[in-house]
Amino acid sequence: MPPTDAQRRARDKWLSEKVETINLRVPKGSKEIIKTHAEKHGESTNAFVYRTVMEAIQRDEQAGSDR
Repeated sequence: MPPTDAQRRARDKWLSEKVETINLRVPKGSKEIIKTHAEKHGESTNAFVYRTVMEAIQRDEQAGSDR
């Protein structure tokens, strides 16, 4: 069953208040590789990309790298 207008408004309000969007461009074929890898580890593509970025930031900060 499709969402009602009230559900759509509530979702849109939540999204505007709680999250930001980043568009990521990757070479052809990479999207499927990333998606498959994430699924193998029980994650959504979004969760995998977010975790990977945050781990890289933490690793760089621990190494004292501030490129």
